[in-house]
Amino acid sequence: MSTAERMRNYRGPVLFSHGFRAFFLLSSLWAALAMLVWVAMLSGAGILPLTMDPFSWHAHEFLFGYTSGVIAGFLLTAVPNWTGRLPVIGTPLAGLVGLWLLGRVALAISGLLDWRVVMVADLACTLVLLAFLAREILHGRNWRNLPVLALLALFATANALFHLEAARGEAAFDGMGMRLGLAAVLMLVAVIGGRITPSFTRNWLAARGRTRLPVPFGRADGAVLGLTGLTLAGFIAAPEAAWMPWLMLVTGAAQLWRLARWQGLQTGAEPLLWVLHLAYALLALGFWAEGAAGFGLIAPAPARHIWLAGAIGLMTLAVMTRASLGHSGRSLHAGPGTTALYLALCGAVVTRLLAGWLPAQLWLLHLSGTLWVIGFGGFALLYLPVLARPRVAKKPVSGPGRTA
Repeated sequence: MSTAERMRNYRGPVLFSHGFRAFFLLSSLWAALAMLVWVAMLSGAGILPLTMDPFSWHAHEFLFGYTSGVIAGFLLTAVPNWTGRLPVIGTPLAGLVGLWLLGRVALAISGLLDWRVVMVADLACTLVLLAFLAREILHGRNWRNLPVLALLALFATANALFHLEAARGEAAFDGMGMRLGLAAVLMLVAVIGGRITPSFTRNWLAARGRTRLPVPFGRADGAVLGLTGLTLAGFIAAPEAAWMPWLMLVTGAAQLWRLARWQGLQTGAEPLLWVLHLAYALLALGFWAEGAAGFGLIAPAPARHIWLAGAIGLMTLAVMTRASLGHSGRSLHAGPGTTALYLALCGAVVTRLLAGWLPAQLWLLHLSGTLWVIGFGGFALLYLPVLARPRVAKKPVSGPGRTA
């Protein structure tokens, strides 16, 4: 049975008919809810019975909680297209979603459980996803995506290390596990974001008769990715080394040069595209910010959030909106609602940076958190009909149609 035939024959809940549906919906809800809890914690409320310190919980539940859900939704949807093999749907998919939810609950009540139980519950979803990806790549002989498998394995290792550091009473939010996990996700942004951003841009520009198109992937792109990997390896193993700020600055410049070749300035009329370029730009600017922080020019926390809230937050929101529209048969155009989500998240990033650079920062942190909740909570509300209803029979033949 082909992938298309299996999808046509599926009769279960719509949310479990594609990997992206339940994972994107629940991940966005968790991004909003976890931020509300974090803002309450900043105000002194002890809401959850946690084992780890609140800063580590906040960092973990963004990087290893929310982001792992988006990664799962993306890979479960993309891998069948990469390999031509059958997707995970129905009961197995529901079980995987359940494992992800189990991890979120275990972290939220970690003070009531042994830390080993919490770690196993938290790692379960990613480990099952890792086994699925390995099987599909090997059976499908899809060697091009072996780097994605390796990065997912590093991500799972980083999560385990984060738990070990927290169990030892260390500030896990600033430990090696956090750096390793962040580096793995940033490389995923560089690799996958570096595929889809120029590809989608090329298709959109070519359809409009434009002649200046993104430069195809070549040796220069491979060199930039190699430099990025080298820099992130240094970030993991030797973040305080004297040469690291310089390497960060060089890598940021190389990534901006790579981005400049993708014709992003021509995409202003389509938010689904310019948001990808902006998110990738924040990846590059994050390297510059880390370099500036290494020289003592800016504070480390706001610099790090250019990567976390900016590159990862905005790129994942961009991917969720586009994939949800495209895989549900809707028009690939961002309406006013979706554009407002992007702008809210951009505002959250800017205000989070200002909160680290200006005095009287608590209200700015609250404002940043509010805008974050609008961005991701708004996605859950706006895209619920897209995610919870069957695929549209066919795309509109003419006109923009109704868009989110």
